[in-house]
Amino acid sequence: MSALIIVLLILLILFMGNQVSWLFTPLNDFFSIVGLPIILAGIFYYLLNPIVDLLEHKMKINRTLTITGVFIIVIALLVWGVWSLIPVINEQLQSLIKSFPSYVDQFNNVINGLGSHPMFQQFHKEVAHFTDMAASELSQRSNEYIKTTVNSLGSVLGTLTTVAIALITMPFILFYLLRDGDRLPHYIAKFVPTRLQSSFLNVLSEINHQISSYIRGQLTVAFFVAIMFCLGYYAIGLKFALTIGIMAGILNLIPYLGSFLAMIPAVIVGLFISPWMLVKVLIVFAIEQTIEGRLLSPLILGSNLKVHPVTIIIVLLAAGKMFGVIGVIFGIPGYAVAKVLITHLFNWYQTNSDLYETDDGDSEGKQSEKD
Repeated sequence: MSALIIVLLILLILFMGNQVSWLFTPLNDFFSIVGLPIILAGIFYYLLNPIVDLLEHKMKINRTLTITGVFIIVIALLVWGVWSLIPVINEQLQSLIKSFPSYVDQFNNVINGLGSHPMFQQFHKEVAHFTDMAASELSQRSNEYIKTTVNSLGSVLGTLTTVAIALITMPFILFYLLRDGDRLPHYIAKFVPTRLQSSFLNVLSEINHQISSYIRGQLTVAFFVAIMFCLGYYAIGLKFALTIGIMAGILNLIPYLGSFLAMIPAVIVGLFISPWMLVKVLIVFAIEQTIEGRLLSPLILGSNLKVHPVTIIIVLLAAGKMFGVIGVIFGIPGYAVAKVLITHLFNWYQTNSDLYETDDGDSEGKQSEKD
Protein backbone atom coordinates (compact mmCIF):
# COMPACT_ATOMS: atom_id res chain seq x y z
CA MET A 1 0.00 0.00 0.00
CA SER A 2 1.42 3.35 -0.95
CA ALA A 3 2.29 5.88 1.74
CA LEU A 4 -0.08 8.41 0.17
CA ILE A 5 -3.10 6.11 0.59
CA ILE A 6 -2.18 5.45 4.23
CA VAL A 7 -1.81 9.18 4.95
CA LEU A 8 -5.15 9.94 3.28
CA LEU A 9 -6.91 7.19 5.24
CA ILE A 10 -5.47 8.47 8.53
CA LEU A 11 -6.52 12.05 7.73
CA LEU A 12 -10.00 10.81 6.75
CA ILE A 13 -10.36 8.96 10.06
CA LEU A 14 -9.23 12.06 11.98
CA PHE A 15 -11.68 14.24 10.03
CA MET A 16 -14.58 11.88 10.71
CA GLY A 17 -13.67 11.73 14.38
CA ASN A 18 -13.58 15.52 14.54
CA GLN A 19 -17.18 15.68 13.29
CA VAL A 20 -18.36 13.78 16.38
CA SER A 21 -15.69 15.08 18.75
CA TRP A 22 -18.21 15.40 21.59
CA LEU A 23 -18.29 11.62 21.82
CA PHE A 24 -14.61 11.62 22.76
CA THR A 25 -14.81 14.28 25.49
CA PRO A 26 -14.84 11.73 28.37
CA LEU A 27 -11.90 9.90 26.78
CA ASN A 28 -10.05 13.19 26.37
CA ASP A 29 -10.57 14.01 30.06
CA PHE A 30 -9.39 10.53 31.01
CA PHE A 31 -6.24 10.60 28.88
CA SER A 32 -5.41 14.16 29.97
CA ILE A 33 -4.88 12.67 33.44
CA VAL A 34 -3.31 9.28 32.72
CA GLY A 35 -1.80 9.96 29.28
CA LEU A 36 1.42 11.67 30.40
CA PRO A 37 2.50 9.08 33.02
CA ILE A 38 1.68 6.24 30.61
CA ILE A 39 3.69 7.85 27.79
CA LEU A 40 6.67 8.54 30.08
CA ALA A 41 6.51 5.01 31.49
CA GLY A 42 6.32 3.60 27.95
CA ILE A 43 9.41 5.53 26.85
CA PHE A 44 11.44 4.37 29.85
CA TYR A 45 10.10 0.84 29.37
CA TYR A 46 11.53 0.60 25.87
CA LEU A 47 14.84 2.00 27.10
CA LEU A 48 15.22 -0.17 30.20
CA ASN A 49 13.54 -3.44 29.19
CA PRO A 50 16.53 -4.73 27.16
CA ILE A 51 18.79 -4.14 30.18
CA VAL A 52 16.39 -5.93 32.52
CA ASP A 53 16.04 -8.85 30.09
CA LEU A 54 19.82 -9.12 29.75
CA LEU A 55 20.42 -9.19 33.50
CA GLU A 56 17.59 -11.65 34.07
CA HIS A 57 18.48 -14.17 31.36
CA LYS A 58 22.27 -13.88 31.12
CA MET A 59 23.09 -13.35 34.79
CA LYS A 60 20.14 -15.36 36.19
CA ILE A 61 18.99 -12.56 38.51
CA ASN A 62 15.41 -12.45 39.78
CA ARG A 63 13.40 -10.04 37.59
CA THR A 64 11.86 -8.06 40.47
CA LEU A 65 15.29 -7.66 42.07
CA THR A 66 16.75 -6.68 38.70
CA ILE A 67 14.10 -4.00 38.16
CA THR A 68 14.70 -2.61 41.65
CA GLY A 69 18.45 -2.41 41.03
CA VAL A 70 17.96 -0.74 37.64
CA PHE A 71 15.59 1.77 39.25
CA ILE A 72 18.19 2.68 41.88
CA ILE A 73 20.92 3.14 39.26
CA VAL A 74 18.69 5.25 36.96
CA ILE A 75 17.53 7.48 39.84
CA ALA A 76 21.14 7.94 40.96
CA LEU A 77 22.21 8.89 37.42
CA LEU A 78 19.30 11.33 37.04
CA VAL A 79 20.06 12.99 40.37
CA TRP A 80 23.75 13.23 39.49
CA GLY A 81 22.97 14.64 36.05
CA VAL A 82 20.54 17.25 37.36
CA TRP A 83 22.87 18.16 40.22
CA SER A 84 25.80 18.59 37.82
CA LEU A 85 24.13 20.18 34.80
CA ILE A 86 21.55 22.53 36.32
CA PRO A 87 24.13 24.92 37.91
CA VAL A 88 26.11 25.12 34.65
CA ILE A 89 23.02 25.66 32.51
CA ASN A 90 21.69 28.24 34.98
CA GLU A 91 25.02 30.09 34.89
CA GLN A 92 25.03 30.13 31.10
CA LEU A 93 21.42 31.35 30.97
CA GLN A 94 22.23 34.14 33.43
CA SER A 95 25.23 35.07 31.28
CA LEU A 96 23.02 35.07 28.18
CA ILE A 97 20.53 37.40 29.88
CA LYS A 98 23.32 39.76 30.94
CA SER A 99 24.89 39.69 27.48
CA PHE A 100 21.62 40.27 25.64
CA PRO A 101 21.73 44.12 25.90
CA SER A 102 25.21 44.15 24.40
CA TYR A 103 24.00 41.92 21.56
CA VAL A 104 21.14 44.35 20.94
CA ASP A 105 23.61 47.26 20.88
CA GLN A 106 25.75 45.40 18.34
CA PHE A 107 22.68 44.78 16.21
CA ASN A 108 21.69 48.45 16.40
CA ASN A 109 25.22 49.50 15.44
CA VAL A 110 25.04 47.25 12.38
CA ILE A 111 21.64 48.69 11.42
CA ASN A 112 22.87 52.27 11.96
CA GLY A 113 25.96 51.56 9.89
CA LEU A 114 23.82 50.25 7.07
CA GLY A 115 21.47 53.20 7.45
CA SER A 116 24.24 55.67 6.65
CA HIS A 117 24.63 54.08 3.23
CA PRO A 118 22.35 55.65 0.59
CA MET A 119 21.17 52.24 -0.58
CA PHE A 120 19.80 51.36 2.87
CA GLN A 121 18.51 54.77 4.05
CA GLN A 122 14.88 54.06 3.13
CA PHE A 123 15.11 50.61 4.70
CA HIS A 124 16.57 52.16 7.87
CA LYS A 125 13.66 54.62 8.08
CA GLU A 126 11.13 51.81 7.69
CA VAL A 127 12.85 49.74 10.40
CA ALA A 128 12.88 52.74 12.76
CA HIS A 129 9.20 53.43 12.05
CA PHE A 130 8.32 49.79 12.65
CA THR A 131 10.28 49.79 15.92
CA ASP A 132 8.47 52.92 17.16
CA MET A 133 5.08 51.43 16.27
CA ALA A 134 5.95 48.15 18.01
CA ALA A 135 7.05 49.98 21.17
CA SER A 136 3.85 52.06 21.19
CA GLU A 137 1.69 48.98 20.63
CA LEU A 138 3.50 47.10 23.40
CA SER A 139 2.94 49.99 25.81
CA GLN A 140 -0.78 50.17 24.99
CA ARG A 141 -1.28 46.44 25.40
CA SER A 142 0.84 45.98 28.54
CA ASN A 143 -2.19 46.03 30.85
CA GLU A 144 -3.93 43.48 28.65
CA TYR A 145 -0.88 41.23 28.76
CA ILE A 146 -0.77 41.48 32.55
CA LYS A 147 -4.45 40.54 32.84
CA THR A 148 -3.93 37.59 30.49
CA THR A 149 -0.96 36.41 32.56
CA VAL A 150 -2.96 36.60 35.78
CA ASN A 151 -5.88 34.74 34.22
CA SER A 152 -3.59 32.01 32.91
CA LEU A 153 -2.09 31.29 36.33
CA GLY A 154 -4.89 28.79 36.95
CA SER A 155 -4.01 26.77 33.85
CA VAL A 156 -0.31 26.95 34.73
CA LEU A 157 -1.01 25.56 38.19
CA GLY A 158 -3.20 22.87 36.62
CA THR A 159 -0.38 21.91 34.26
CA LEU A 160 2.13 21.78 37.11
CA THR A 161 -0.26 19.57 39.08
CA THR A 162 -0.65 17.21 36.11
CA VAL A 163 3.14 17.00 35.69
CA ALA A 164 3.61 16.36 39.42
CA ILE A 165 1.02 13.56 39.38
CA ALA A 166 2.70 12.08 36.29
CA LEU A 167 6.14 12.09 37.93
CA ILE A 168 4.74 10.41 41.04
CA THR A 169 2.69 7.72 39.28
CA MET A 170 5.06 7.03 36.38
CA PRO A 171 7.59 4.91 38.37
CA PHE A 172 4.80 2.60 39.60
CA ILE A 173 3.43 2.13 36.07
CA LEU A 174 6.97 1.55 34.77
CA PHE A 175 7.71 -1.05 37.46
CA TYR A 176 4.70 -3.18 36.53
CA LEU A 177 5.35 -2.72 32.81
CA LEU A 178 8.88 -4.03 33.24
CA ARG A 179 7.68 -6.90 35.42
CA ASP A 180 4.57 -7.99 33.50
CA GLY A 181 4.90 -6.27 30.11
CA ASP A 182 5.78 -9.48 28.25
CA ARG A 183 2.52 -11.09 29.40
CA LEU A 184 0.34 -8.09 28.55
CA PRO A 185 -0.24 -8.92 24.82
CA HIS A 186 -1.39 -12.46 25.64
CA TYR A 187 -3.71 -11.13 28.35
CA ILE A 188 -5.29 -8.66 25.92
CA ALA A 189 -5.57 -11.39 23.27
CA LYS A 190 -7.94 -13.34 25.54
CA PHE A 191 -10.65 -10.80 24.71
CA VAL A 192 -10.20 -11.36 20.96
CA PRO A 193 -12.05 -14.15 19.10
CA THR A 194 -10.00 -17.35 19.12
CA ARG A 195 -9.48 -17.57 15.36
CA LEU A 196 -8.15 -13.99 15.30
CA GLN A 197 -5.80 -14.25 18.28
CA SER A 198 -2.77 -15.30 16.25
CA SER A 199 -3.15 -12.41 13.81
CA PHE A 200 -3.84 -10.03 16.69
CA LEU A 201 -0.62 -11.04 18.46
CA ASN A 202 1.32 -10.59 15.20
CA VAL A 203 -0.05 -7.05 14.87
CA LEU A 204 0.88 -6.21 18.47
CA SER A 205 4.36 -7.65 17.93
CA GLU A 206 4.89 -5.56 14.81
CA ILE A 207 3.61 -2.41 16.53
CA ASN A 208 5.91 -3.10 19.48
CA HIS A 209 8.86 -3.49 17.11
CA GLN A 210 8.06 -0.23 15.29
CA ILE A 211 7.70 1.82 18.48
CA SER A 212 10.71 0.31 20.25
CA SER A 213 12.96 0.81 17.21
CA TYR A 214 11.89 4.43 16.88
CA ILE A 215 12.16 5.40 20.56
CA ARG A 216 15.48 3.68 21.21
CA GLY A 217 16.95 4.87 17.94
CA GLN A 218 15.85 8.51 18.19
CA LEU A 219 16.90 8.91 21.82
CA THR A 220 20.27 7.27 21.19
CA VAL A 221 20.97 9.48 18.17
CA ALA A 222 19.80 12.59 20.07
CA PHE A 223 22.15 11.73 22.96
CA PHE A 224 25.19 11.46 20.68
CA VAL A 225 24.15 14.59 18.76
CA ALA A 226 24.04 16.57 22.01
CA ILE A 227 27.50 15.30 22.95
CA MET A 228 28.96 16.14 19.52
CA PHE A 229 27.53 19.65 19.53
CA CYS A 230 28.67 20.33 23.11
CA LEU A 231 32.22 19.15 22.36
CA GLY A 232 32.31 21.00 19.04
CA TYR A 233 31.04 24.28 20.47
CA TYR A 234 33.43 24.04 23.43
CA ALA A 235 36.30 23.37 21.02
CA ILE A 236 35.64 26.56 19.02
CA GLY A 237 35.02 28.63 22.17
CA LEU A 238 31.34 29.38 21.54
CA LYS A 239 29.50 30.90 24.48
CA PHE A 240 26.71 28.88 26.11
CA ALA A 241 28.09 25.71 24.48
CA LEU A 242 26.49 23.30 26.96
CA THR A 243 23.03 24.90 26.82
CA ILE A 244 23.00 25.14 23.02
CA GLY A 245 24.37 21.60 22.65
CA ILE A 246 21.69 20.08 24.90
CA MET A 247 19.04 22.11 23.09
CA ALA A 248 20.34 20.71 19.79
CA GLY A 249 20.04 17.15 21.09
CA ILE A 250 16.44 17.72 22.21
CA LEU A 251 15.46 19.35 18.92
CA ASN A 252 17.05 16.45 17.06
CA LEU A 253 14.13 14.31 18.26
CA ILE A 254 12.15 16.00 15.46
CA PRO A 255 13.10 14.08 12.28
CA TYR A 256 14.78 16.10 9.50
CA LEU A 257 13.57 19.51 10.72
CA GLY A 258 15.19 19.22 14.16
CA SER A 259 18.76 19.50 12.86
CA PHE A 260 18.11 22.84 11.18
CA LEU A 261 16.15 24.17 14.17
CA ALA A 262 19.10 23.22 16.38
CA MET A 263 21.43 25.33 14.23
CA ILE A 264 19.45 28.57 14.69
CA PRO A 265 20.50 29.52 18.28
CA ALA A 266 24.15 28.66 17.59
CA VAL A 267 24.15 30.75 14.40
CA ILE A 268 22.59 33.72 16.21
CA VAL A 269 25.13 33.63 19.05
CA GLY A 270 28.03 33.12 16.64
CA LEU A 271 26.84 35.98 14.43
CA PHE A 272 26.80 38.41 17.35
CA ILE A 273 30.28 37.36 18.49
CA SER A 274 32.12 37.67 15.17
CA PRO A 275 31.90 36.62 11.51
CA TRP A 276 34.76 34.16 12.06
CA MET A 277 32.88 32.54 14.96
CA LEU A 278 29.87 32.15 12.67
CA VAL A 279 32.08 30.33 10.15
CA LYS A 280 33.36 28.00 12.88
CA VAL A 281 29.78 27.28 14.01
CA LEU A 282 28.84 26.33 10.45
CA ILE A 283 31.91 24.07 10.22
CA VAL A 284 30.90 22.28 13.45
CA PHE A 285 27.37 21.88 12.11
CA ALA A 286 28.66 20.46 8.80
CA ILE A 287 30.91 17.95 10.59
CA GLU A 288 28.08 16.87 12.92
CA GLN A 289 25.65 16.43 10.03
CA THR A 290 28.19 14.33 8.14
CA ILE A 291 28.82 12.04 11.12
CA GLU A 292 25.11 11.77 11.92
CA GLY A 293 24.00 11.19 8.33
CA ARG A 294 26.76 8.81 7.27
CA LEU A 295 27.39 6.90 10.50
CA LEU A 296 24.97 7.39 13.42
CA SER A 297 21.57 7.31 11.73
CA PRO A 298 22.29 4.38 9.36
CA LEU A 299 23.96 2.39 12.16
CA ILE A 300 21.39 3.05 14.91
CA LEU A 301 18.14 3.81 13.12
CA GLY A 302 18.64 1.92 9.86
CA SER A 303 15.39 1.65 7.92
CA ASN A 304 13.24 -0.01 10.57
CA LEU A 305 10.22 2.22 10.03
CA LYS A 306 10.38 2.04 6.23
CA VAL A 307 8.86 5.51 5.93
CA HIS A 308 9.69 7.69 2.93
CA PRO A 309 11.18 11.14 3.76
CA VAL A 310 8.34 12.91 1.92
CA THR A 311 5.83 10.98 4.03
CA ILE A 312 7.70 12.02 7.18
CA ILE A 313 7.51 15.70 6.23
CA ILE A 314 3.77 15.46 5.45
CA VAL A 315 3.10 13.68 8.76
CA LEU A 316 5.14 16.23 10.71
CA LEU A 317 3.32 19.17 9.13
CA ALA A 318 -0.12 17.63 9.69
CA ALA A 319 0.59 16.41 13.23
CA GLY A 320 2.19 19.72 14.19
CA LYS A 321 -0.82 21.64 12.92
CA MET A 322 -3.31 19.43 14.77
CA PHE A 323 -1.47 18.62 18.01
CA GLY A 324 1.36 21.17 18.29
CA VAL A 325 4.75 20.15 19.72
CA ILE A 326 3.39 16.81 20.98
CA GLY A 327 2.24 16.01 17.45
CA VAL A 328 5.66 16.82 15.99
CA ILE A 329 7.43 14.55 18.48
CA PHE A 330 5.00 11.62 18.42
CA GLY A 331 3.63 12.01 14.89
CA ILE A 332 6.06 9.56 13.26
CA PRO A 333 5.60 6.66 15.72
CA GLY A 334 1.85 7.32 15.64
CA TYR A 335 1.93 7.09 11.85
CA ALA A 336 3.96 3.87 12.07
CA VAL A 337 1.35 2.30 14.37
CA ALA A 338 -1.52 3.45 12.15
CA LYS A 339 0.31 2.10 9.11
CA VAL A 340 0.61 -1.36 10.69
CA LEU A 341 -3.08 -1.41 11.65
CA ILE A 342 -4.36 -0.18 8.30
CA THR A 343 -2.05 -2.49 6.34
CA HIS A 344 -3.20 -5.58 8.26
CA LEU A 345 -6.86 -4.55 8.01
CA PHE A 346 -6.47 -4.04 4.27
CA ASN A 347 -4.74 -7.40 3.87
CA TRP A 348 -7.56 -9.07 5.82
CA TYR A 349 -10.17 -7.35 3.64
CA GLN A 350 -8.22 -8.25 0.51
CA THR A 351 -8.16 -11.92 1.53
CA ASN A 352 -11.85 -12.12 2.40
CA SER A 353 -13.37 -9.87 -0.26
CA ASP A 354 -14.56 -11.08 -3.66
CA LEU A 355 -13.35 -7.81 -5.18
CA TYR A 356 -9.72 -8.99 -5.10
CA GLU A 357 -10.20 -12.46 -6.56
CA THR A 358 -8.87 -13.35 -10.00
CA ASP A 359 -10.56 -15.59 -12.53
CA ASP A 360 -9.14 -18.73 -10.93
CA GLY A 361 -10.42 -17.63 -7.51
CA ASP A 362 -7.01 -16.80 -6.06
CA SER A 363 -6.21 -13.56 -4.33
CA GLU A 364 -4.30 -11.02 -6.37
CA GLY A 365 -1.39 -11.23 -4.01
CA LYS A 366 -0.24 -9.82 -0.82
CA GLN A 367 -0.16 -6.09 -0.31
CA SER A 368 3.30 -4.60 -0.41
CA GLU A 369 4.17 -2.84 2.83
CA LYS A 370 6.88 -0.77 1.30
CA ASP A 371 6.21 2.98 0.95
